[in-house]
Amino acid sequence: MNTVIDEPCIKNLTVTEDTITAQLTDGRVISVPLVWSWRLSEATPEQRKHYEIIGNGQGVHWPDIDEDISQVGWVSGRYDL
Repeated sequence: MNTVIDEPCIKNLTVTEDTITAQLTDGRVISVPLVWSWRLSEATPEQRKHYEIIGNGQGVHWPDIDEDISQVGWVSGRYDL
């Protein structure tokens, strides 16, 4: 038996002064405090707005500050993934 597990992907992202919020393809919305990422918390609002959803939604990259957060990290609550 072969089982395929579809992991939810990030389809939209919002970054405010206080939170990073990801809307996932399975309908969940996950928010973490901005301080979860020291790079993002120290970035300018313009740098926070400049992001790319990468790998068909497996993560987010902020090129101006060289920051990456994966959907696995978001879902599991671990920044280091």
